[in-house]
Amino acid sequence: MISNSTILIVEDEDLMRGIIAGMMRDSGFRVLEASSGEQALEIFAAESPALTISDIAMGKMDGIELLDRIKQLDSEALVIMITAYSSVETAIAALRKGAYDYITKPFINENIIQTVRNALRQRELFSENRYLRRELKKKYDFESIIGRSDALMKIFKMIEKIANTNSSLLIQGESGTGKELVAKAIHYNSPRGDAPFVAINCAALPESLLESELFGYVKGAFTGAHTNKMGLFKAADGGTLFLDEVSEMPPALQVKLLRSIQEREFIPLGSTKTVTFDARIIAATNRNLEEEIAAHRFREDLYYRLSVISLTMPPLRERREDIPLLVRFFVEKYTRALNIPPKMVNEEAMQAMINHEWRGNVRELQNVIERAVTLSDEIIESQHLPEKVRDTPQTIKDVSGQTVTLDELERRYIIETLDRVNDDKNRAAEVLGIDLSTLYRKLKRYGR
Repeated sequence: MISNSTILIVEDEDLMRGIIAGMMRDSGFRVLEASSGEQALEIFAAESPALTISDIAMGKMDGIELLDRIKQLDSEALVIMITAYSSVETAIAALRKGAYDYITKPFINENIIQTVRNALRQRELFSENRYLRRELKKKYDFESIIGRSDALMKIFKMIEKIANTNSSLLIQGESGTGKELVAKAIHYNSPRGDAPFVAINCAALPESLLESELFGYVKGAFTGAHTNKMGLFKAADGGTLFLDEVSEMPPALQVKLLRSIQEREFIPLGSTKTVTFDARIIAATNRNLEEEIAAHRFREDLYYRLSVISLTMPPLRERREDIPLLVRFFVEKYTRALNIPPKMVNEEAMQAMINHEWRGNVRELQNVIERAVTLSDEIIESQHLPEKVRDTPQTIKDVSGQTVTLDELERRYIIETLDRVNDDKNRAAEVLGIDLSTLYRKLKRYGR
């Protein structure tokens, strides 16, 4: 259900304004009317309508200027423009300025009503995403962790338990599952939150450079060392040092890392003086370190030193119920970044993404959405997805490893969603990203 269904109609022709206002009232909306841009601004400031429908060609203040003024009052305001067919170029200019959509005269009643409903539904979805992000940021003090699956809730509970400790932590999981985001969550939700969070990718640098980055060096330590350089261990003093892809660290450097963590001190390259530090160590890897130990590629004693506490990030295919939330989050992110109107994702495209295996996890999904936002118009359809995503096999393995049909997976997801929202079907339809009528049709097919 739309929480705010007030619509402001701005049209200087009384007859046309009356026709549009009548259509909106007949469709169940509360309607406000303005015969000029100046009057519309007064009403907008006082009433904060959910949506404004404005003609472009008006008197002293035309629709484009009104759009600018409304956006100054509320940058997220929804505005639909009405224009004559011959003025479509002006309407397109309005889209660039932030209008949600435009409708050409003469218009079909059903089309304008559907456009209004789509705009208001999009507003509700974005409001839900903003609320989720605010709550997560308030709780975990970092940018965003999107998801409400049981698997992710277990990670959240673990963060709460370990954030206040100083123990070393090892985060394992496939690439793209959000290991660094969790490391930041732990840091910013800890007593060290006001101190630096320093990260380094151990796979990105050769051994000589990695050592100097970690421990620093003194002037003259090697050719080109013209000044002293503080290493990352010292830069993270009082805060957290995040060692990403620690499994890629060369064996010789693993020995030095182990000693530094044990003794809480190190010697910069070219120096004879010991430097102490106080930083929590969080390491991450996408490899199985026990297998790396067995293959003599990783030191067992370093493994135990790093994994005083350990957690494993679940792959995206094991928390498919989070995919619709992630999709909407990234759609909003990239439409905002491109400064274009919000976009919807149709049911077929959403289902294809829910079904996909996502070997690259959240990072792969993010890239797919960026591509889809760029290629699509108002609605993201399956044709805007990469072939490997839209052509997912019709049967897949569930989290227990059993092969299930897509219908069965869909049935489980719908029922789980209904359970989470206490059987509120309007709310469930919004979360699922489908029309209420579609939800009822699916429930009937599943005998519920």
